[in-house]
Amino acid sequence: MTARATAHAASRRPEDEVLSAPQLLGYGLQHVLAMVGGIIAVPLIVGGAAGLEPAESATLVACALLVSGLATILQTIGVPFLGSRLPLVQGISFASVSTMVTIIAGESDGERGLRVVAGAVVVAALVGLVVAPFLSRLIRFFPPVVTGSIITVIGVSLMPVAAGWVTGQPTVAGGENPAYLSPTNLVLSLVTLALVLVMTSVRALARLAVLLGLVLGTLVAFVVGRTSLDGVGDASVVAVPTPFAFGTPVFEVGAIVAMVVVMVVIMVETTADILAVGEVVGTPVDSRRVADGVRADMISSAIAPVLNSFPATAFAQNVGLVALTGVRSRFVVATGGAVLVLLGLSPALASLVTVIPLPVLGGAGLVLFGTVAASGVRTLARVDLDDHRNLVVVAVSLGFGLLPVVNEEFWSRTPDWVATILGSEISAAALVAFTLNLFFTVLRRGERGADAEPTVTPAAPAAGSRD
Repeated sequence: MTARATAHAASRRPEDEVLSAPQLLGYGLQHVLAMVGGIIAVPLIVGGAAGLEPAESATLVACALLVSGLATILQTIGVPFLGSRLPLVQGISFASVSTMVTIIAGESDGERGLRVVAGAVVVAALVGLVVAPFLSRLIRFFPPVVTGSIITVIGVSLMPVAAGWVTGQPTVAGGENPAYLSPTNLVLSLVTLALVLVMTSVRALARLAVLLGLVLGTLVAFVVGRTSLDGVGDASVVAVPTPFAFGTPVFEVGAIVAMVVVMVVIMVETTADILAVGEVVGTPVDSRRVADGVRADMISSAIAPVLNSFPATAFAQNVGLVALTGVRSRFVVATGGAVLVLLGLSPALASLVTVIPLPVLGGAGLVLFGTVAASGVRTLARVDLDDHRNLVVVAVSLGFGLLPVVNEEFWSRTPDWVATILGSEISAAALVAFTLNLFFTVLRRGERGADAEPTVTPAAPAAGSRD
């Protein structure tokens, strides 16, 4: 194939579609609203553990938005050796929260704890950058029976997040939360869900169903008094973050080792999300693309502490949004990344986004997260489940993946590195599905003879590009 023919074929990939400016902005904003709650949660939790003042926690939130936007642009647009060039949103990883909180708790004061966290994240991310090419070479051992199991677990494991957005937390600072399990919040989430479903059924509005559902759901929340614009006008219009605002990194061996384990989990989760979005978009995903995506993840994580933030990773809920809306252009997600950068540089704009109440996000999340799980089921439909070995791979990987969902403390008395890996739903499912499939593949080779062709196939969609 000539270079021109190759370039033409690449330009026809569904993720390379270029839309009009209004469409890019509208669909990109939809991605931002779908995931902004997950981004701001991490800095608020870590800031609370460090005992930061509200203004200092606000700095962490703004920096998290900025880093997420820059990481998203790198992942979607890409440069040589960095970026999967897929519609994949990057955000601050929740997998690192417990480890970072533990590190902070072990230090003399909160700000020193943040400095130790920064040092650990930088070193662990650089280790991940070196390991990424080796991890990507395993991609040929991820056939549909493995990827389908992982994607299904991703969707199901996100459901408690949506439920938490709807119900709220049982306690808040100072005591019990009076709004916990509020019937009003439940109704608000169901109204939002209904709005999204109605918009989805109208062909002209289907691609913007989540955005419109969030906007209309927020308007309903205003009417019932569940949100307000108080404090929005008090924020500054522009605020550029100061590098290492809490001090230069401190490097401690114990913290670095713990964070390296976390970074392995993040790399596995990002790999799973790259495979998932490849399935949804209908585009081939090879080992090089995975390596470029994971490298982008690691370089973003290494730079994050400079900008007062934490490790970045792919956000699975946005994979569900791609599946739900059918908008597969990576430039849409890149536009969403640009919006995140603007929010990170403008606290006034960021405060507008936080007006959306969590129950409204929860109502939309039920659709988004369920769509991810449904995409996994669709992938598993290509698997021969009459073969009992495939059935066992699916059953056991789903079981291990969902153990942390049904019981968060299941692995709590195991060594820390075991609890970190198996306590992540995605990494547990990926590890078990990969290992069992490899084991049964070896058995199949033995049954068919040494010269038999292996049954393991690349994880890319069998039909290739849909265009």
